[in-house]
Parts: sequence; structure tokens; C-alpha cells
Amino acid sequence: SASPPMAPTLFPMESKSSKADSVRASGAPQACKHLAEKKTTTNPTTVIEVYPDTTEVNDYYLWSIFNFVYLNFCCLGFIALAYSLKVRDKKLLNDLNGAVEDAKTARLFNITSSALAASCIILVLIFLRYPLSDY
Repeated sequence: SASPPMAPTLFPMESKSSKADSVRASGAPQACKHLAEKKTTTNPTTVIEVYPDTTEVNDYYLWSIFNFVYLNFCCLGFIALAYSLKVRDKKLLNDLNGAVEDAKTARLFNITSSALAASCIILVLIFLRYPLSDY
């Protein structure tokens, strides 16, 4: 059996006899263990396919249903619901970029519908509290 090649040391050894043991016993520095046991290893190549995580895309489905049923100001709740359904379809087809764009659009329509409906409700409450006949 072939022995692994020895790493160079500061104190050359002539042979693997008792003289080598006497040099080690006398306090001479030894070669690093990892240098003396040099092994050749090959790393196998592993291919990992990473698919985009479609669960991270919000579809704003519940918010769209709420806006459609309760705050359907100028049909903006219906448009938001349509875009929310498109997001769900694109998530099933793994079209992540299209799902993100439609999610942004659904969020925009939901925000607009909620803000306009809330402002209308606030205006109605103000006019009920302070009717125009008082002025």
C-alpha cells in the first residue's frame, strides 16, 4: 500500500525509523496534520431547481369582495374583484410577474374604492348632523 506523501518540514527526516521518533520527542515542530494527510476529493454537482414562491403574492380577494358588496363606488369594487380573480388564475399558472402586476392593480382599485366610499359616508354624516337649511 502506498503511503500519502509527507509535507515538507523545517527539520528534514532521513527515514521513518527510530531517529524520526527521537526528533519528535526532542520537541521539534511537527508538520500540520492536514498537510500530511492530503486527500483528493471531488465534489459531486447537485442541481437544485428553485421555483418562484407564488404564496407570497397577495390577491386581496376578501378586500375586493367587501368592496364589491358594501362599497361598490362607481363599480371600482367590481373591477378590483376582477383583478383579484386574475391574480389567483396567474398564481395557478405560475406567472409570478403577471400576478404581481395584477395584485398591484387590484390593491389600487381597492384603496380607491374604500377611500371614495369612506369620504362619501363621512360627507353624508356631516350633512345629517349639520343640514343645509341651517345656513
